[in-house]
Amino acid sequence: MKRNMGRIDKIVRFTIAVVIALLVYYELIEGALAYILLAVAAVFVLTSLTGFCPLYGLFGLNSCKMKKADKP
Repeated sequence: MKRNMGRIDKIVRFTIAVVIALLVYYELIEGALAYILLAVAAVFVLTSLTGFCPLYGLFGLNSCKMKKADKP
């Protein structure tokens, strides 16, 4: 797996996952929506830890900083 997520993208995803987890923990979100959002949060945590997003790969997106080519 080639990394396709930049640092800011990973931080944003992890932060969103933590917010979702807190909303569910404090029962501000309940029922089926809570389970769906927890699944999304789990995917966000997993992708932020690995640095690879399958949807980015599918659509050809990349938020990593590009390395400058060496000048001859």
